[in-house]
Amino acid sequence: MELYQIRAFVTVARLGHVTKAAEALCVTQPAVTAQIKSLENALGLALFDRGSGRLALTRAGEELLPRAEALLASAGDLIGAAQHMQGELRGCIELGLPSESGDFLRTGALAAGLQRALPLVDLNTHVDTVGALLDAVRANTLAATFSISVNPPRDLQWQALRSVCYRIALPNAFAAAMQNGGWRTLAGLPWASGPVDSHIHQMLRSLFEQQGLSPHVVVRSADTATLDGLVAAGSVCALLREEVAMPAVERGDWWVWGHARVDAQLYFCSAQERSGDPLIVALSSVLQSVWA
Repeated sequence: MELYQIRAFVTVARLGHVTKAAEALCVTQPAVTAQIKSLENALGLALFDRGSGRLALTRAGEELLPRAEALLASAGDLIGAAQHMQGELRGCIELGLPSESGDFLRTGALAAGLQRALPLVDLNTHVDTVGALLDAVRANTLAATFSISVNPPRDLQWQALRSVCYRIALPNAFAAAMQNGGWRTLAGLPWASGPVDSHIHQMLRSLFEQQGLSPHVVVRSADTATLDGLVAAGSVCALLREEVAMPAVERGDWWVWGHARVDAQLYFCSAQERSGDPLIVALSSVLQSVWA
């Protein structure tokens, strides 16, 4: 039994898909399948039910998953203890960032704080959708990530950094169409959003689902931090942070529809099994000073 087999088991169990697990672990799908099979042979138990095209944990898999997670956590504690023995912390922190402005995420202040507190630690940032970033943390390919959502991820440890409100911004040209219109008229207008697992799209979809509707998305931008430019161009509506949307209303760049809003939180998330990792602990400490 090898530690990489345990990690493959935990990753597949968390993501529920071999292909996603392979991507997160940076190995091939056959390699993940082989690692799971080898672990099952070593344990003498089937960990996943593969019948009817499904990939779900068996009862044995469900019972063994917490032990496997604890084993990975113990391995992380071992590495952390060794790093402490070596003296000053060194290494590299892989940090996930959603597509939002650096000022909003305070990444500049965080990088400066890390440089002062941990001069031998490098910081690598990775911009992606919130869904992909959280999966990468679950798979241990990212040390931690910022996340924006209405609710925190239940299977990760997290800190709420600040509340954030999103408003519906519409080009001035759509004012006549919405003069007597409601949610159904609004849904039929052209919308710009992010990829399906981005925080913007998840919140936009949820907002309209509460009305039994779906927005007419005509533009999907991987860089959701630039949606304000698309609204200003006068062709699409978008969900924008309130501190971005409201000053532009005063300038006459666009207008905000009614009192509809989405209240969310900015979270800092990391894997539970890495709670004792000295790099994660140090990063959390610097983060607290930045967001104090």
